[in-house]
Amino acid sequence: MGSLTVPACVSTVLLDIEGTTTPITFVKEILFPYIQDNVKEYLENHWQEEECQEDVQHLRLQAEKDCELDGFAPIPKNEIEVQQIIQGVVDNVHWQMSLDRKTTALKQLQGHMWRAAYASGQVKGEVYADVVPALRKWKEAGKQLYIFSSGSVEAQKLLFGYSIEGDLLEFFQGHFDTTVGSKVESASYRKIADHIGCSTENILFLTDITKEAKAAEEAGMTVALVVRPGNAALTDEEKANYPLITSFEQITLHPVQ
Repeated sequence: MGSLTVPACVSTVLLDIEGTTTPITFVKEILFPYIQDNVKEYLENHWQEEECQEDVQHLRLQAEKDCELDGFAPIPKNEIEVQQIIQGVVDNVHWQMSLDRKTTALKQLQGHMWRAAYASGQVKGEVYADVVPALRKWKEAGKQLYIFSSGSVEAQKLLFGYSIEGDLLEFFQGHFDTTVGSKVESASYRKIADHIGCSTENILFLTDITKEAKAAEEAGMTVALVVRPGNAALTDEEKANYPLITSFEQITLHPVQ
C-alpha cells in the first residue's frame, strides 16, 4: 500500500462512511446499541407525532414484504392496543438489526432517533484523524465531495454536523442513501453521477467493501479500497484487484483547472 494518484479527469470524490471516514466501532458500539436500548422509549414519547406514525407505517409496509423470512417479527395493525403495536415495532426493529438489514424504513427511524441523541449531546460523530485535513485539501483543490452510505441522508448529516471535529457539512455538496438504489448495484452509481451532473469517469469512490467497489467500477468510476483497523479482512485476490489505502493522505488529486 502506497500513494494513489487519481486520474486528472476526476473532479468529484464520493465517500462511504462506515470503515471509510468513520470507525466501524462507532456504528457498532455506539449508534446501533443506542437504537436497540431506546427504541421503545422513543416510540412511547413520540407516538402521537406525524413523523413517528410515518416511520411506523413505512416499517409496517416493509414488514409485509418480509413476512416469509425466517424469524420475521410482524407489526400489528392499528386496531389493537397501542402498547402491543409499539412492542411489535420494537421486535421488528430488533429483528432487522440482528440481521444487519439496511432497509430504508429502518434507516429512516434510526435517523430520527439519532437526531435527538446528537442534538442533546448524547452522541458525537466520529471521524478518522486524516479525514478533515483531506476534505479541506480536496475542497481547496476544487473537488466536489459527496457521501453515499446505507444510512439515511439525515443520519449522515447528523454524524458530520455533530462530529468530534465540529460541523463538517460545509465540505459536502450532497448526500446519497439507499433511496437511489443498493450500494452493490452499478445502476446506483450511474444515478448518482446523473444527479451530480457529471460522467462516472469523473468520480473517485472510496469504500471498505469490495462488492461496492466492484459495482462502482462497473459503472465507470475510479475506486480504491480503504483499509482501516477493524474493517473486514481482504482476500489476496481482493488486494490484487483494487488499489488499497490506509489513509486519505495517500491520495493525490489533480487540482481542477
